[in-house]
Amino acid sequence: MIPALLLLLIALLMACLALFIVFRVLRNPTTSRVLNRLAQGQPQPAPHLGGLLWLDRAFLQAGLPRPSERLRLWLGLWLGAMLLAGLAGGWMAVLACLLLPPLCLKLYLSWRYHRQVRRMVEQLPPLLDHAVRSLKAGRTLADAVLNAIDASSDPLKTALGRVSRNVQLGVSLPEAVQDVAELYEREEFRLFALGLKVNQRYGGNASELLENLITLIREREQGARQLKAMTGETRFTAMVLAVLPLLVLVYFMFTNPAYLPKMWSDASGQHLLLTALAMQVIGCFTLWRMVRSV
Repeated sequence: MIPALLLLLIALLMACLALFIVFRVLRNPTTSRVLNRLAQGQPQPAPHLGGLLWLDRAFLQAGLPRPSERLRLWLGLWLGAMLLAGLAGGWMAVLACLLLPPLCLKLYLSWRYHRQVRRMVEQLPPLLDHAVRSLKAGRTLADAVLNAIDASSDPLKTALGRVSRNVQLGVSLPEAVQDVAELYEREEFRLFALGLKVNQRYGGNASELLENLITLIREREQGARQLKAMTGETRFTAMVLAVLPLLVLVYFMFTNPAYLPKMWSDASGQHLLLTALAMQVIGCFTLWRMVRSV
């Protein structure tokens, strides 16, 4: 058992080392720093990133600094944790240490992203209202929007700061806002960019356009709140169904502590526990998808 475990750990270590070498070859740190200094502030569209570069985009969407510079440290800590888990708890501990950190990171980034974007959408109507007042005071559309961005607060100010930088570098205002809309993938920002494009191409009353956009965003937000209130019972039921098996497991551990270890020591018991774990994961995922579709 011990030699097989050591071979498994060595194979995992060599595979991770190979991935690290490939990643380093594809992204030379020295060349990357030089290119970043040369292209600092340049307008960058939101491309579809592949490989490990999606992590930078996910951190940027969540409002966190990019993890590329400390990627070696985190990979080293992860491999060390897997090695210690394998020596202490066997292959199940290695598997848990291999899967749980990426899953927790994904859930945390998703939570941060949705919280960040929700606050930005809440701050968007006051920004547009500020731009409308500037337009009525005699400013141009671009000056009104940029002035409203400077007067806004975080996190919207930080997110739309790339709009100000891109406009100063010669990018049109609609394209700069479209870049932010594609980065954060929200319909409110896409509607804002579409309205600016329509006004730039066909003209019209810009203040009336922004006022209609404010009304539309607030109506969408009100409708989302009403839907959340109407589906509260469904979401609570799904939460109870997902947590109930875990509560039963905790109950067994407190009332009969020797039951689960004895069950795990038996081969058929291990199969039953692993099957129950798989069914729990599939059930939680199914409930999550059902709640998201409501």
